[in-house]
Amino acid sequence: MRAVIPVIVLTAVLGAGGWLWGEQKLRSPMTVPDKPVVVAIKPGQSLASVLAEMAAAGYLDSPQLLGLWARWTGVDRQIKTGEYVLRPGLTGLEFLDVLARGEVVSYRITFPEGITLAQALQRLHDDSRLKRELAGPDDPALRDLVAPSDYVEGWFLPETYQYVAGDSDLDILRRAHALMQQTLEAAWRDRDSTTPLNGPDEALILASIVERETSVAAERPRIAGVFSRRLEQNMRLQTDPTVIYGLGDGFDGNLTRQHLRDGSNPWNTYQITGLPPSPIALPGAAAVRAAVNPEPGTDLYFVAKGDGYHAFASTLEEHNANVREYQLGRKKNYRSTPKDGS
Repeated sequence: MRAVIPVIVLTAVLGAGGWLWGEQKLRSPMTVPDKPVVVAIKPGQSLASVLAEMAAAGYLDSPQLLGLWARWTGVDRQIKTGEYVLRPGLTGLEFLDVLARGEVVSYRITFPEGITLAQALQRLHDDSRLKRELAGPDDPALRDLVAPSDYVEGWFLPETYQYVAGDSDLDILRRAHALMQQTLEAAWRDRDSTTPLNGPDEALILASIVERETSVAAERPRIAGVFSRRLEQNMRLQTDPTVIYGLGDGFDGNLTRQHLRDGSNPWNTYQITGLPPSPIALPGAAAVRAAVNPEPGTDLYFVAKGDGYHAFASTLEEHNANVREYQLGRKKNYRSTPKDGS
């Protein structure tokens, strides 16, 4: 019944001949180039303003007529902020239908597993389609978001997120934080009952270390097992990625003995016993699950082999032999990630 009202009104206003002309205009293809065009609807912008901009750009020659139809069908009250595609052959009525269905253009942004929050923010800020609301990792909005946690690092799940024009960096990080909370809570419910970890916060810290230590999915539970046993036996974790994280921008890519001996670095697990004070990266879901369900065994050591994988050892003697074989005589083709990227 609603669709009949515009017909009656337009017929009364334009007369029978005018209505036929108007209907033809509404059902005629808009003047869109061969290449699709994107029309942006900004927050608070009226449909009349959008149609006027389209007319000024040459895509539409009867904006008032289309606007009148939209008002009487209620479409003008349904439009959503975002970007819409005008494709060749699209009519004015079809465009209104696109608006009514909210078929906005969506984009994707990916946070790789193991990057830091600062690196994730940089990716967000490099995307010109996203509004910038956050000044940096220490922004009060992020601290409020992760409260009551004392740290913001690690609390955002690295994933691929869809967004539309007009979304902000904070919008995406809110979603990433919610997903990390769900992931961490589910993993903690299903944890190994013998874990030495004292809660989800500690699980997140260990997961971030596991994530930074290996890019090989199959190794995560085994490396988590090494660190869990070290925690159980009150051994220092002695993991380079934590030291590097504590060095921050001062790290030039060369980790030295002086760095390892620096007791002023709170993340220096060569000097502190137990976990560092915060996560050191954004761990993925697999690393979180590995942290709370470590692989059983006797391994207490591991060393990079140079092909992306690690050699594990249960004794210091075995470990030293692995170090001599894989580290002291590094080959020219030494790699930190597997050749196949797995």
